[in-house]
Amino acid sequence: MADLLIGNIEDGTTDDEISEFLSRYGFPPFDKIEHVPGAGPRPAVLLTFNDLDTEALRILQPRIQNVFWKDRTINAMIMREHGY
Repeated sequence: MADLLIGNIEDGTTDDEISEFLSRYGFPPFDKIEHVPGAGPRPAVLLTFNDLDTEALRILQPRIQNVFWKDRTINAMIMREHGY
Protein backbone atom coordinates (compact mmCIF):
# COMPACT_ATOMS: atom_id res chain seq x y z
CA MET A 1 0.00 0.00 0.00
CA ALA A 2 1.25 3.48 -0.85
CA ASP A 3 -0.08 7.00 -0.34
CA LEU A 4 0.37 10.00 -2.61
CA LEU A 5 -0.38 13.59 -1.64
CA ILE A 6 -1.18 15.85 -4.58
CA GLY A 7 -1.10 19.50 -3.60
CA ASN A 8 -2.11 22.81 -5.12
CA ILE A 9 -5.10 21.40 -6.95
CA GLU A 10 -7.96 23.66 -7.92
CA ASP A 11 -10.65 23.87 -5.26
CA GLY A 12 -13.71 21.91 -6.35
CA THR A 13 -11.81 19.40 -8.49
CA THR A 14 -13.87 16.21 -8.50
CA ASP A 15 -12.68 12.70 -7.75
CA ASP A 16 -13.47 11.73 -11.34
CA GLU A 17 -11.33 14.58 -12.71
CA ILE A 18 -8.43 13.47 -10.51
CA SER A 19 -8.85 9.86 -11.63
CA GLU A 20 -8.90 10.88 -15.32
CA PHE A 21 -5.84 13.09 -14.87
CA LEU A 22 -3.84 10.32 -13.23
CA SER A 23 -4.86 7.70 -15.78
CA ARG A 24 -3.47 9.93 -18.58
CA TYR A 25 -0.08 9.64 -16.88
CA GLY A 26 -0.22 5.87 -16.41
CA PHE A 27 -1.36 5.67 -12.80
CA PRO A 28 -3.62 2.81 -11.76
CA PRO A 29 -6.96 3.65 -10.14
CA PHE A 30 -6.66 4.78 -6.53
CA ASP A 31 -8.54 2.91 -3.82
CA LYS A 32 -9.23 5.80 -1.46
CA ILE A 33 -9.26 9.58 -1.73
CA GLU A 34 -9.29 12.14 1.05
CA HIS A 35 -9.69 15.83 0.28
CA VAL A 36 -7.38 17.91 2.47
CA PRO A 37 -8.21 21.58 2.85
CA GLY A 38 -5.12 23.66 2.23
CA ALA A 39 -3.81 26.76 3.89
CA GLY A 40 -5.39 29.49 1.80
CA PRO A 41 -5.95 28.59 -1.84
CA ARG A 42 -3.92 25.36 -1.91
CA PRO A 43 -6.13 22.33 -1.30
CA ALA A 44 -4.74 18.83 -1.70
CA VAL A 45 -5.88 15.24 -1.98
CA LEU A 46 -4.40 12.20 -0.29
CA LEU A 47 -4.67 9.10 -2.45
CA THR A 48 -4.21 5.51 -1.30
CA PHE A 49 -3.19 2.79 -3.71
CA ASN A 50 -3.70 -0.61 -2.08
CA ASP A 51 -1.95 -2.60 -4.82
CA LEU A 52 1.14 -0.38 -5.17
CA ASP A 53 4.17 -0.30 -2.95
CA THR A 54 6.16 2.87 -2.31
CA GLU A 55 8.83 1.99 -4.88
CA ALA A 56 6.29 1.53 -7.68
CA LEU A 57 4.70 4.86 -6.77
CA ARG A 58 8.16 6.46 -6.73
CA ILE A 59 8.51 5.54 -10.42
CA LEU A 60 5.16 7.13 -11.30
CA GLN A 61 5.41 10.29 -9.17
CA PRO A 62 7.79 12.26 -11.47
CA ARG A 63 5.24 11.98 -14.28
CA ILE A 64 2.95 14.48 -12.53
CA GLN A 65 5.37 16.50 -10.40
CA ASN A 66 5.14 20.20 -11.40
CA VAL A 67 2.60 19.53 -14.16
CA PHE A 68 0.46 22.56 -14.99
CA TRP A 69 -3.15 21.38 -14.63
CA LYS A 70 -6.32 23.45 -14.34
CA ASP A 71 -4.38 26.74 -14.11
CA ARG A 72 -2.10 25.48 -11.31
CA THR A 73 1.26 23.80 -10.99
CA ILE A 74 0.61 20.73 -8.90
CA ASN A 75 3.06 18.94 -6.65
CA ALA A 76 3.10 15.28 -5.73
CA MET A 77 4.66 13.79 -2.62
CA ILE A 78 4.87 10.16 -1.61
CA MET A 79 3.92 9.75 2.02
CA ARG A 80 5.89 7.56 4.39
CA GLU A 81 4.49 4.14 5.13
CA HIS A 82 2.64 4.00 8.41
CA GLY A 83 3.94 0.63 9.55
CA TYR A 84 0.80 -0.23 11.47
